[in-house]
Amino acid sequence: MLANIISNIKKKSPQERFLLVIGVMFFIIYVILGIILILWKNFPIALQPKWRYTLGAILIIYGFTRIIRVFK
Repeated sequence: MLANIISNIKKKSPQERFLLVIGVMFFIIYVILGIILILWKNFPIALQPKWRYTLGAILIIYGFTRIIRVFK
């Protein structure tokens, strides 16, 4: 399965590979931002914990929807 994924990536044009790398990079950024937002107790912006958790979860879900869209 992994060999099939790597083979498909090699078949892409340089522009498609670049967009794939950018898509994966933004997925990682959104997930890390969501985790930071959830775990950081003394967040510099005054947010109630429930809103911090909600915003963190939304960022993580958005990251996953972006990565799914990139691989389709």
